[in-house]
Amino acid sequence: MTCISFRHLVPAALLAGAAFLMASETAHAQDAPVGLSAGTILVRVRALDVAPLDSSSSISTIGGTVHVTNQFAPEIDGSYFFTDHISVEAIAASTRHVLQARDTALGVIDVGSTYVLPPAITLQYHFFPKSRWSPYIGAGADVSFFYDESRGSPVVTKLDVRTAAGPVIEAGVDYNISGHWFLNADVKQIFETPDANIDTSLGINLKAKVALNPLVAGLGVGYAF
Repeated sequence: MTCISFRHLVPAALLAGAAFLMASETAHAQDAPVGLSAGTILVRVRALDVAPLDSSSSISTIGGTVHVTNQFAPEIDGSYFFTDHISVEAIAASTRHVLQARDTALGVIDVGSTYVLPPAITLQYHFFPKSRWSPYIGAGADVSFFYDESRGSPVVTKLDVRTAAGPVIEAGVDYNISGHWFLNADVKQIFETPDANIDTSLGINLKAKVALNPLVAGLGVGYAF
């Protein structure tokens, strides 16, 4: 029968302990926040609430204003960091909105619905890119493409919303959870007033200026490469 003395167990225990500590340190280093720096590509997925602010919309001939519904939608975006503090972000999402004409000479009219694809690009400044909490501000431009329009009320025979463009301002914050993973909160204000042509069964062609000016609030998660 082989006996293992105490003096043989001590070195083995020390080696095992050292190996455990090294493994723990390695795992901790992998989970440590990586921060944001020049050359980083940050890809996020966010849930958006798109809230048009359409109080200044107008309709020719019959008067009134155009009301556009809010919409929730998923969004994907990507940011590239030119420096530790400066990045460019591009976003892509698509939402469906219902249009209603209110306070017109004909009363309330369900105009119809349209999908919008509003890609936006912003240049951002990140205040504390190496910290867990990294707030930022940005400004840029948006182009909104409207498609798959459908009429609402039988009075409306055709709805055509024209492509529009406008400036964007934003503010947000990234939180480096651990390693390469981030949480994000972001608010964008888009300024744009697309034109809409509305054909009616009354033989009247209506032209509307739809002051969308959507406020876009998003929450999501991101991964830094």
